[in-house]
Amino acid sequence: MINEGYKVFKAYNGIDGIKIINEENIHLVILDIMMPGIDGYQVCMKIRKDYNIPIIMLSAKSQDMDKIQGLSIGADDYMTKPFNPMELIARVKSQIRRYIFLNEKSNKTSDSDIVEFKDITINRKNHKVCKLGTELKLTPIEYEILLLLANNLGKVFSAEEIF
Repeated sequence: MINEGYKVFKAYNGIDGIKIINEENIHLVILDIMMPGIDGYQVCMKIRKDYNIPIIMLSAKSQDMDKIQGLSIGADDYMTKPFNPMELIARVKSQIRRYIFLNEKSNKTSDSDIVEFKDITINRKNHKVCKLGTELKLTPIEYEILLLLANNLGKVFSAEEIF
């Protein structure tokens, strides 16, 4: 990662990882599931409470249910060990590209903290989405895509523009 120009912060347990995320300006997290203290699933859920940054889970746990659980609680991608470092770099670049694109699009399209269309209300300030007053649980990527589409009603985007 360093050779690709990224600044890397390392944590060897979940508590230190959360501390780094709270203290530094982190743009992406590569998260192992099996860590001392609190595991990667718990760390992922704690990150999702406060941050909308891409999370790639990288784990030796390769069962389908492990992957489904990781993605369901908020991970944006899941890779199993052993892995090809070049593939990890490609996935990191893809996640960061999408994260930057969606953030730039949503920041340029509206200065308002509230975006409304039909029966959906998006609160940009606290990253909450409600349908008919009921809060929806969305992953960060789902939230960013919904916000992009809501701010650009009627516009067609290619998959490359969204992802």
